Amino acid sequence: MEKTADIMLLPKVEKFLSVPQKLFINGTWVDSISGKNFETLDPATGETITLAAEAGEADIDLAVKAARHAFEIGEWSKLSGIERGNLINKLADLMEENKEELAQLDSLDNGKPIQETRNADVPLSIEHFRYYAGWASKIFGQSIPVTGDFLNYTRHEPLVLLGKSSRGTSHF
Repeated sequence: MEKTADIMLLPKVEKFLSVPQKLFINGTWVDSISGKNFETLDPATGETITLAAEAGEADIDLAVKAARHAFEIGEWSKLSGIERGNLINKLADLMEENKEELAQLDSLDNGKPIQETRNADVPLSIEHFRYYAGWASKIFGQSIPVTGDFLNYTRHEPLVLLGKSSRGTSHF
């Protein structure tokens, strides 16, 4: 199997790794408020892959506020399930178009052989996005009403029949 050190990086991957990575907050790529970065290391070689913005408490607060706004009153909240599913499928399409780049980045970042990220991790991620895109138009946030002071659950238990044979031995 190819090791991560043996990957011939695509030009798009090299370009991506050549600049510090930013945080994505409220639809925009931004530096961390503190301006701090951290090294992302290739676990297979210990070498620095790239620098990434180090999110602090203030960055997290901004991201949560932006996400809450998008969920409650922003554009995302106004989209139908079908429209949300279409956007998730668009993301899966983009992943499909860039699957080799994603496989290389994933392999570098976690130290896995490129064959695993190329043939399993990235394709399965794409499949998961497509699967959940289908659910976006089918889940309505409703639950089955239950009356009484109890939880609704299903109990599963094995059914075993015991008996004795004419020779006195037990059997199932």
